Amino acid sequence: MSNRMADVQLAVSKHTVHTLVFRSLKRTHDNFIADHGCMPDLDKAADELKRSIKKKQEYGGIEKQVEKAKNPLDRPLAIEGGKNLAIMAGESLGGTGDIKDRTSTGSVPTPVARPNVHGALVPVTGKEKGEEKMKMSQRKAPVMPKPKWHAPWKLFRVISGHIGWVRAVDFEPGNEWFVTGANDRCIKIWDLASGKLKLTLTGHISEVRGVKVSTRHPYLFSCGQDHTVKCWDLEYNRVIRHYHGHLSSVYGLDLHPTIDVLISVGRDACGRVWDMRTKANVMTLGGHTNTVAAVKCQAVEPQVITGSHDSTIRLWDLAAGKTHATLTNHKKSVRALAMHPTQYTFASAAPDNIKQWKFPDGNFLQNISGHNAILNAIAVNSEGVTVSGADNGSMHWFDWRTGYNFQRYQAPVQPGSLDSEAGIFALAFDRSESRLISCEGDKTIKIYKEDKEATEESNPILWKPEIARRKRF
Repeated sequence: MSNRMADVQLAVSKHTVHTLVFRSLKRTHDNFIADHGCMPDLDKAADELKRSIKKKQEYGGIEKQVEKAKNPLDRPLAIEGGKNLAIMAGESLGGTGDIKDRTSTGSVPTPVARPNVHGALVPVTGKEKGEEKMKMSQRKAPVMPKPKWHAPWKLFRVISGHIGWVRAVDFEPGNEWFVTGANDRCIKIWDLASGKLKLTLTGHISEVRGVKVSTRHPYLFSCGQDHTVKCWDLEYNRVIRHYHGHLSSVYGLDLHPTIDVLISVGRDACGRVWDMRTKANVMTLGGHTNTVAAVKCQAVEPQVITGSHDSTIRLWDLAAGKTHATLTNHKKSVRALAMHPTQYTFASAAPDNIKQWKFPDGNFLQNISGHNAILNAIAVNSEGVTVSGADNGSMHWFDWRTGYNFQRYQAPVQPGSLDSEAGIFALAFDRSESRLISCEGDKTIKIYKEDKEATEESNPILWKPEIARRKRF
């Protein structure tokens, strides 16, 4: 009995609630209906403007597509029964009709006729055909060109003699001997053919970081962490000039090929131009904000190129005495530069990428990626063989034109030295470009030669055509 009473009470309460809600809604509706006549009239112009804006935002793209579909001149040529309308038009105009179908060759043929506004077929003019071909050629994605085949390089000789990291190398003009500088404060001259030591020069009181043999004088120039640049007379094998002016370690130097000037760079974030004979500091190249690690000279403008740890490369005009261009594409320190022997281009090596540039304004050409390490050295020969050396002892060979990595090599560490000392600090091709010399952290000098027995069949190019993605940075 009590359950029945409870059900009755629940039903009554529900009915009461529904009744109250209905009455409330009816009262609200009646109030709005009563006030509807007092509302202001709609502004038709404002309402149309609002509708047009909304329509353009939400349906603008669809409207354009509809307009294009309505216009027969912009309508794409359909394929009926596997045959192009342009081919059908060519047959109807008295042509041979032997134009290949686009479905069989994969390429779009140039139409010989197209419909006009009234739907009639009219012949396509030569100008329109040229425009069609230009559009089609622009649609094709650029493909990486096939790289040139290069013979692999192999280790030919290991020379030991230094008792410190070997940091620099250069060749004499006759290609009979080469010179190296090392952390043992010594400069050693070696016979290139036999690899035997010919001479040891001592005079630096700290690490030797750069050596350069003059092609026009019997002089050898060296620089080091003792803040000095020295000129050695190779007829008497002694120092004849000192170039004082650097405020910190000198990391690199180069000789101008036609003028008797010497350019040295170092930790004082500047390059100094020295008169070779008077020892005068004729010019100071200031602008870098960190250590300048590499310098290269050439006879034409821009005459000096410097790479710095501030991630920039500067092209200097010696005649004007100022920067010709500053290249800021690198994201990390630029430790090495290499100029192409025959082309008007150069390359820069940094841990992020090897980049190629075009003179005289330093226009960016392409990235050579794949050597993911701290790169200390880079060298290029006239055959387009580019080789880079890194802190971990790895060497990568690339094709200059395409950036294809055709060889990778990990140099064996000298027995008795630490594995952590397997670093490559300098690379250079000899004057004949048939031998490559590497200066390494295991205190050795290694000579590499091309494998004469290698052929394209034994060492094929593992090349897959890819879409060329030309990265800006």
